[in-house]
Parts: sequence; structure tokens; C-alpha cells
Amino acid sequence: MMDGILNINKPKGITSFDVVRKIKFFTKSRKVGHAGTLDPIASGVLPVCTGGATKFVDYIMKNDKVYLACMKLGVRTDTYDREGTVMETLDFNLGERDIENAVLSFQGEIEQLPPMYSAIKVGGKRLYELARQGVEVERKKRKIIIYSIEIMDMKLPYVVFKVKCSKGTYIRSLCHDIGNELNCGAIMWDLKRVSTGNFHISDSIDLENLNAENISRYIVPVDDALEQYPQLVIEDAYMKNILNGIPIRNKIFLNNVLQDKLYRVYIDKNKFIGLGMRKSFEFKMVKMFIRGN
Repeated sequence: MMDGILNINKPKGITSFDVVRKIKFFTKSRKVGHAGTLDPIASGVLPVCTGGATKFVDYIMKNDKVYLACMKLGVRTDTYDREGTVMETLDFNLGERDIENAVLSFQGEIEQLPPMYSAIKVGGKRLYELARQGVEVERKKRKIIIYSIEIMDMKLPYVVFKVKCSKGTYIRSLCHDIGNELNCGAIMWDLKRVSTGNFHISDSIDLENLNAENISRYIVPVDDALEQYPQLVIEDAYMKNILNGIPIRNKIFLNNVLQDKLYRVYIDKNKFIGLGMRKSFEFKMVKMFIRGN
């Protein structure tokens, strides 16, 4: 079994699960999962975990993302993108400075309402399933962080911008909200994910260039995707304990470990075994890396 991550450059027109299905076919493994959904309309970086790496999907998804987005002003759709039904078309007469100011005003920590056409579950059903039935339910706003927005090009009604944001940000909702701020409506016209964490578009592999023979060549070790967590090498004296799920309570050991902070844990100097954390007077593993056979 292959244990690691593939940095896939997802093409437009297919779902993230379509990519997973193809990787399952190539690897002959049932343990395959993607770290962060991309809509069919979107392209770009899609990390796909295989084997034992699938246990760390949630941690990889926590990474910040960078997107290159194209927004169209003067229109509203039910999906907040160009694939939806047009609800309203509006005329506008805005200067480039007005548009730039509105876009930049979304930088920082903001509250965002997820779109109805999203994979979030409410009462056991995904929102997009309810939306297709014509049902709209109340959603809770989420706190997200827009670290930076940079306008790259403006040929009205189209505005191209680059955005660095936290996990859970919907670029479709961001475009919709910018349109509301400008009182003219806006939809996401195009989207490319440029990076997520340590995975960049420049290092990605096109799905069409992948096959069963060459796939192992592109597998990235799981700990490479977790470099945001500091490294901790376990001494031989504690190795048996840590591998058997027994907490380490030695004061000398704990003096070198910060509380409530995740660590990438290694034995034998460079053998990654998972993520661990110190809670008060003990250090124990939070997520073990179990390699496939």
C-alpha cells in the first residue's frame, strides 16, 4: 500500500471525488481521500491522501489556501457562480477605485455565510441536496480570515484577484458578498487553487499524466505536509511507551515540550510515527501513523 500524499492539479469539469476514484483505481487501494474539496468549476491544487496518510486529512485541511479568482459583477445566481440559475442582472456604474476599496475591505477576520450549494451537513443532509429540492435552511455564519487580497486584473465586468485565506473560506460567498457591498451583485466566474499549505501548483501533477506505473513516483511523505507542527524526536528510553499509547510523564522530557501544542513525532531519529501533544503533566500521541502492508 502507498502511504503518502499526491499533489494533484485538478482539471475543471470533474468533482474532487472523481479524482479520488481515479487514484483508487491506480493504487488498488480503498484508503484514498482528498484534503479540501474543489468544485467542478474550479481547478488547481488538490492534495489526495493514500493509505495511512488518510488519517491526517483533517490536519492537512487546516492549512491556509491561496486562490486566483475571477469575479463577474452585475449578476446574481442561486449558486453564487456562473453554473447557477440567474436570479438578477443589474446595471452598475463603478470606478476601479470603488471596486478595489470594496474588495480590500474584506481583508482580516470576517464572518461568512456558507452558500446553500455547499457540502455542509444540516440535519444529516448536505446543503446542496436541500438546495436542489428548492429548500433553503438557516445557516450559521462562520469566522474566517482573509489574510490578503490583491487585484491582479480588471476588465469590467470581470475582476481577477488573488486571495490568501483560512480553512473554510468559500470564494463563491466572498464574490457574492463583494457584489452586495457594491450594490450590483457578483458571482464567481472562475477559480484556481494556487496552493494549500506546502502544496503548490508549480509542484503539482496533472491528473492526465498519472497512471498505475508512475504514481508511486509522485507520492509525498505525510510528514512533509505537516511541517507547520514542530518536530519532536523520542528518545529510545520512551519509545516502547509511546508506541503502546502510554503517556510520557517524565519531568525532564516534559520540560522541553510546550503545552497544548501539536508535534510531529519521530523515533529512530527520522521515522515519523504521528502527531502528539502535551496536556498538563503528560505527553501522548494524538494520531498514530500506521503504515500499510
